[in-house]
Amino acid sequence: MPRRTLILVVRVAMLGTGKRRLARAIGDVAAVRFERQMIALLLRRLATDRRWRLLIAVTPDHARRCARHWHGGVEAVGQGGGDLGIRMRRVLRACPTGPVVLVGADIPALGAGQIWTAFRLLGDHDLVFGPAEDGGFWLVGARRRPRLPPLFERVRWSSPDALADTLAGLPRGVTIGFVERLDDVDDGDAYRRLVPRRGF
Repeated sequence: MPRRTLILVVRVAMLGTGKRRLARAIGDVAAVRFERQMIALLLRRLATDRRWRLLIAVTPDHARRCARHWHGGVEAVGQGGGDLGIRMRRVLRACPTGPVVLVGADIPALGAGQIWTAFRLLGDHDLVFGPAEDGGFWLVGARRRPRLPPLFERVRWSSPDALADTLAGLPRGVTIGFVERLDDVDDGDAYRRLVPRRGF
């Protein structure tokens, strides 16, 4: 049976980069602290599950050296250049044979249960998405049989239309499943709504 691969997509947290909307609301230091705590939390929840192999896909690529120290034994790969869609597509294509699920590192409610649901749905669907409350998505999974369908063409990233644009760009005949809707933390409102309940 082909091996399942879970990819955690991470921007290495450094002052002044990434999470700019969140940093404007809570400050650069607090935003970096949140990003680092979320990475550590999700690695604790997801890295040791034997139902899949975990990879960390990092940007910038040279930060792979840092990522190797986050959790023993987890392989880190670079995302490469381009916009978010180009980078996600590249990472999905580069994985070993078998179903693959890709998630971001800013979803406090994310756990192994949602990941396993996504892999199970890939038994009957070509693609699986996890809708986010803001109109984007927090998870994309692909069966990749016989190959990965065209993905992420003309998507308005960081907008309420990101998931709708992604779905609209898919070829006819591609079957789609959905896991539960979750909230990611992209701005101050989401941070104040979600983080205090989860101990950050």
